[in-house]
Amino acid sequence: MRERELIGLKEAEFKRLTGVNRGTFERMRTEVERNAAGFGRPPKLGCGDQILMTLMYWREYRTLFHIGKAYGISESQVSRIVRKIEDILVSSGQFSLPGKKILQPSNLQIEVVLVDVTEQPIERPKKSKNVITAAKRSVTPRKHSS
Repeated sequence: MRERELIGLKEAEFKRLTGVNRGTFERMRTEVERNAAGFGRPPKLGCGDQILMTLMYWREYRTLFHIGKAYGISESQVSRIVRKIEDILVSSGQFSLPGKKILQPSNLQIEVVLVDVTEQPIERPKKSKNVITAAKRSVTPRKHSS
């Protein structure tokens, strides 16, 4: 999905699709545009499409191959773009996640119940000739010849 297809979406639909608010997306775009290198051949995808591709990779867990086919570029190029966008966003300091201690409140008590459900070996009787009881020959009916 290209960035131009997202223009008509409502705010709730935009967040549902990308995982971020439109304002956050715009801040990401300005940060990437500010840090993007301006030399060499112009990229096939604009900054917005590169950010959208990275969000698609994070949110949907799609493979680089599938994303590359959707955007018409190679798998290795998708990998380079995702790595570049990640580096720019992390180095800006605006888009990092809070640490573990902030995500988990300290007054929360965790109770753990451990159940042992491993299989236990059971003894089965061993097969031997002494255990088998054979019928006597005299009890077995004979075929009478007439």
